[in-house]
Order: sequence, then C-alpha cells, then structure tokens
Amino acid sequence: MQTVTNEIKDIFCVVKEIVYPGRCPVCDGILNAFEIRNGRIRRGRLIHDDCRKKISYVKAPTCIKCGKSLGGEDVDSEYCDDCAKMRHSYDRGFSLFQYRSISGSIYRFKYMGRQEYADFYAKATQKALGKKLSGLGIDLIVPVPMYRRKAAERGYNQAEVYARKVSEILDIPMCADLIQRSRNTLPMKNLDVRGRRNNLKKAFNIQRNDVKFKCILIIDDIYTTGSTIDEIARLLRLAGAEKVYFLTLAIGQTT
Repeated sequence: MQTVTNEIKDIFCVVKEIVYPGRCPVCDGILNAFEIRNGRIRRGRLIHDDCRKKISYVKAPTCIKCGKSLGGEDVDSEYCDDCAKMRHSYDRGFSLFQYRSISGSIYRFKYMGRQEYADFYAKATQKALGKKLSGLGIDLIVPVPMYRRKAAERGYNQAEVYARKVSEILDIPMCADLIQRSRNTLPMKNLDVRGRRNNLKKAFNIQRNDVKFKCILIIDDIYTTGSTIDEIARLLRLAGAEKVYFLTLAIGQTT
C-alpha cells in the first residue's frame, strides 16, 4: 500500500513539474522538467549548470562558534572577531552559502513566493553539511518563527519551508510550533548588535515548559550577529535542551 502511495505521489510531482516548471534559484529562469543525460531521460536539475558556478559556499577556515569564513587578520584564529567579543547561547553554527553570492535568491525565496528554491537549498545542504549535521545527534529541528500576522500576510515562513525540506532529506523530525513569536519586531537590518538584542527581548515564547529533545537544530535563512538564534537557544536551554546548534542558508561578514 505504501509503494502505491509513493508511486501516486511521484506521478503527481511529475505532472506538477510539467504544468508548473520550477525556477533556477540563481537566475530565476525556468528549469527543464526532464533532460536527456547519458542517453536516458532523467528528471531535470534543480539549478542551471552555469548558475551553480556563481554561488559561493562557506569554506574553511571558519569560526568554530558561528561558522563564518575567516579571512584577513582572523585567518589563523579559532573565532571570528564577533564571537571573540561576545558569548553565545548556542553551541555551534553552520551555514551553507556566503550571503553576497546568494542574496538575490534568498530575497525571492523570502518575499516573492519562490518556495520551490527550498528543494535545491536542501539538496545542497545535504551534500555540503549532511555528514556533519547527522553526526551531531540532533533530535529535533526548530525553524525560527515569524509573527503570525506577518506570516499570514506573506503566506508562508521561509525558515519553516527550508527547515521542512531539510527535515525530510536528513530524516530528522521538525516542530514548527515549539517556539512562537509573541510580538512583531523592528527590522533588524537597521539596528546595531545591542539594538538587535533589545529588539528581541520577550519576542519569543516556548510552548512547553519541559523540552524532551536534548539536541536541537534551529534553522533560519540568514545569520548576521546571531541575536535571534541566541534568544531562541536561551529559551530552549531553560526548557531542558542540552545542546543547541543552528543552520542557516547564508551567513554575512564579520560586523
């Protein structure tokens, strides 16, 4: 029965791809639903080959705390300048792309309804970070929540869309309502580090007093100073989590 159900799902996905072809997460051009490779008809790629070369992945050496690439004077350091100055509530972070190389893609994913990009993001995550993440013993994935009114206006939470795909591809359960955003906050891009932290005070609520999952992965789209991740990690630790990691699609430069 399960085999039949999976076959029906596969047929539905094929029909959907033909009627509503996916878009390249870099150039936003239409992708072929099928391609001929090595003399056989195969499902189309999730990104154009030329566009794949335009993306910059996070590469070593990286900060052992937040995962930012180290360069310049920090290249021989263990920590980036930001993490050397502040104490974080999370254990360690991982990010997939350098922000500047993928910023346009994330903007469309976040604001223009391109939820299909998450398929490529998740596949890229599995290839680049799958072994590291699987080796952490993660019990649960928790996406950074949006304020409910904002989520209703946009129609989706991009962090949850990405987290769901990662959950499926890494076979780790996800809970989208463990943490709720209790109030709307100011746009973070116009605030300094102290302003970001003050902006997030009492912005989140945890829905259970005791967290049975001991190792949790927080997922968001972008990491800059870590203020949002820190606040959620702090709540999870107070509720009983022993290890808290984070994963983001992209990470910015040291502030």
